[in-house]
Amino acid sequence: MATSAGIQHGDAVEPEGPVLAGIDGGGSRTRVAVTIAGQQVASLEIGTVRIGAVGIGEACERLVNALVELREQTGVIGYDAVVAGIAGVWLPEERQRVEQVLRWMARERRLLLGELRVVSDAEIALEGALAGKPGVVLIAGTGTIAVGRTPSGQLVRCGGWGIELDDEGSGAWIGREGLTAVVRALDGRGQPTCLAQKLAELYPSIRLEQPRTIVAAYNERLFEYPTLTPLVMACAQEGDAVCRAILERAAAHLVELLLPLRRHFPRRPIPLSLLGGMLENHTLLARLFREQLAGVPDYRLQAPKGTSLDGAFALADRLLSEKEP
Repeated sequence: MATSAGIQHGDAVEPEGPVLAGIDGGGSRTRVAVTIAGQQVASLEIGTVRIGAVGIGEACERLVNALVELREQTGVIGYDAVVAGIAGVWLPEERQRVEQVLRWMARERRLLLGELRVVSDAEIALEGALAGKPGVVLIAGTGTIAVGRTPSGQLVRCGGWGIELDDEGSGAWIGREGLTAVVRALDGRGQPTCLAQKLAELYPSIRLEQPRTIVAAYNERLFEYPTLTPLVMACAQEGDAVCRAILERAAAHLVELLLPLRRHFPRRPIPLSLLGGMLENHTLLARLFREQLAGVPDYRLQAPKGTSLDGAFALADRLLSEKEP
């Protein structure tokens, strides 16, 4: 059996089963939880650890701080296994680098990590939603990605390249497209949109007669692309043609992510689960997406079997099992 980090009572240690930490490090927030003998005993939420947003050093420091705080909350000495799903991590060298920095920072804090595996946040989402079975998960939140596990166990993906290059249909993309629509409207190149007035009302430093103030507000980080997404959705819901067109394009981009993955699955229909705030909530975008998906009969929608954290803990269990003699 795997060694348990156990519970600390004064100087004594009483093992009560494996102590696992699961981390769901998405694009906008990070959830960290601890289980002992399969039962969740503590959790907390911190800001993003997306490498492209905060860098490896800051991301790892945030994670180690969270793990130390949970260690103090629960009284455990350390963790038998830790699985961290982090946005912006995919290549083996990226995973290894994050693991190295995490271990170094943990040693500095006298934090026992035991077995450690860093994977993409999409991988833990896939594991949680499909419980290890073949199929595809479409994630649409701050970013977008379609990721699947083939019948042979191969991990395949489409998209997920970040807002700098792609992420079409994501919250960040919708916000950016909304901002573009506003400046086009103010220039006279595009159709008028109520988004301009909503933006000015929300951020008083923006003066619509001086569109450059929009750029200044963005540069001063008064807002980021994803924070504008609710405004775009609200305008579309109110009948704004410009914003509705943005959501229709977003839905088409999300469907497009699924098309290249079909070749990896010889049997039809392919199980498909939807994750992320853009699709999990009853939004206009979710409805438009489902309408367009109806034209792709290769997929069969099914509810996720579990969460991304469930996926992280499943991988942590597997990691311990692989190490057992």
